[in-house]
Amino acid sequence: MTSIGAAARRATPRTIPSWLILALACAGQFMVILDASIVNVALPAIRAELGFTPTGLAWVVNGYLLAFAGFMLLGGRAADLFGPRRTLVAGLLLFSAASLAAGLATAAEVLVAARVVQGAGAAMMAPATLAVINTYFTEPGARARAFGAWSSAGGVGGMIGAVAGGAITTGLSWRWVFLINVPVGALLIAVALAALVTVRNARREPLDLAGAVTATAGLAALVYGVMQSAEHAWSSGRVLVPVLAGLLLLAVFVVVEARFAGRPMLPLRLLRIRGVAVGNGMLLLFGGITIAMWYFTSLFLQNVLGFSALLAGLGQTPAAVTFMLVARASAALLPRAGARALTLAGGALFVAGFGWLSLAQAGSGYLTGVLGPTLLVAAGIGLTFPTLMAAATAEAPEGAAGVVGGLANTTSQVGSSIGLAVLATAAGAAGSPEALADGYGLVFLIAAGLGLALAAGGFLLPRRA
Repeated sequence: MTSIGAAARRATPRTIPSWLILALACAGQFMVILDASIVNVALPAIRAELGFTPTGLAWVVNGYLLAFAGFMLLGGRAADLFGPRRTLVAGLLLFSAASLAAGLATAAEVLVAARVVQGAGAAMMAPATLAVINTYFTEPGARARAFGAWSSAGGVGGMIGAVAGGAITTGLSWRWVFLINVPVGALLIAVALAALVTVRNARREPLDLAGAVTATAGLAALVYGVMQSAEHAWSSGRVLVPVLAGLLLLAVFVVVEARFAGRPMLPLRLLRIRGVAVGNGMLLLFGGITIAMWYFTSLFLQNVLGFSALLAGLGQTPAAVTFMLVARASAALLPRAGARALTLAGGALFVAGFGWLSLAQAGSGYLTGVLGPTLLVAAGIGLTFPTLMAAATAEAPEGAAGVVGGLANTTSQVGSSIGLAVLATAAGAAGSPEALADGYGLVFLIAAGLGLALAAGGFLLPRRA
């Protein structure tokens, strides 16, 4: 990152408003997270028009998530080799073109293929936006504030996805759920070309092809196998074969990077940096916590308390707003309090909030049974997510900001996928509201345990991020 960072520091003070660079990074992250959820409400309309089977329809969502997780490390390495500007613009072009193809699709297979390509574009955008922050915001306080805003942007995207998807599908067509990305993507491309500097790769490093193939295939196979556990038992070949294949490919990736790659895609020395190693390990745990909060709380509201999908979304809005406000506030706290203190505080909020939430039953009221504990958990997420992302990326050496950002995004995404599969098994699939409440209660207790583990891990983080 020497040449890129130096060029950015030369250009930023005189010609590039820092707010514009931050807005660009936040908007890119917003699009990535939004498109993971906005399509959910449109699925019935998509199925009716394109003739999807119930199993095939799931791949409108899973195809995006699978490519997003699988290509993230490669996207991060691309940001290091070619610079954040080129990688972000390329990701936006791919994402926008795939969105256009999805919006115009007349066959189920075309839509699924477009969603896979969209996920690959998102996998370039997400680490590139992190690389932009690490490159252009070098002062600790400014970087912390940038991470807070970036985290809030992702939270906004996740929060409004269902509401925006429903409004667009009802008012226009499901096709505009995808087509809206085209003009927005074009605007962001124009901003990126105007605001970010281009620095040529002076070292002309070749891409680590063997590492790229084994990492991408391994991550994709692992996430695919975990996704299959939603419909098949963990002992089923449909789950075990891809999971084991993914783990084997990732083991091969480690061997390739350690012994054979001249210019490794993920230099293993990065994992000896305390912030990178501990931060990524904690992001795996954090993925399960976020799934327990947003996904299973929504199911509790609908399946136990009888809320409609719209009311469930509105019921989670106070928690989402709390997350955004606390995430922004944690940016100011991080330089002074340090990563350990904020992670410990967040872990305590997870234990208290999920412990309280586990007591909710079919007869519980929303205000006392759900609202109070979810506000505590959301505050914990707001404290810990920007803190962990900062800790996992702040010590990135020069030339590795992109791949470190890609690694952080990957571990968070894989943690969410594994967390969803494990917690769904604990929750149980069907039953009376009372039985479901017991299953969700177990999910929330497990999440409280994850919060306790996160708090304990906080002692291993560097004092400052």
